[in-house]
Amino acid sequence: MNMNLWIAALETSEASASSGTLPFYLIGLWILILASFTGLEIISKVPPTLHTPLMSGANAISGITLVGALYCVFSDVSSIAQVLGFLAIVLATVNVVGGFMVTDRMLAMFGSKKKGVK
Repeated sequence: MNMNLWIAALETSEASASSGTLPFYLIGLWILILASFTGLEIISKVPPTLHTPLMSGANAISGITLVGALYCVFSDVSSIAQVLGFLAIVLATVNVVGGFMVTDRMLAMFGSKKKGVK
């Protein structure tokens, strides 16, 4: 997205803040808080048998986050966006790699056991 559109959106949100509506960043923060509580409620009610498929879905979402973060780091955006993009790359990579390691270990539990050579 063009940087001028972001600036225009921020100017519009600042103008709307003076007219009595909520600014753009407060609406975004509110959505983040509501999504966090909703995710916590949904995840806490998942039965243990469905944790592995749910983790695979989370890995796919982290892969999408990784692509978006790479775009933020390597495009012409503000320094704050690049720092946040780098932080997102690190955290999404840890999530993807850790998720695949745990999934591999869980799948190995269901595999055939190899007998040692005597």
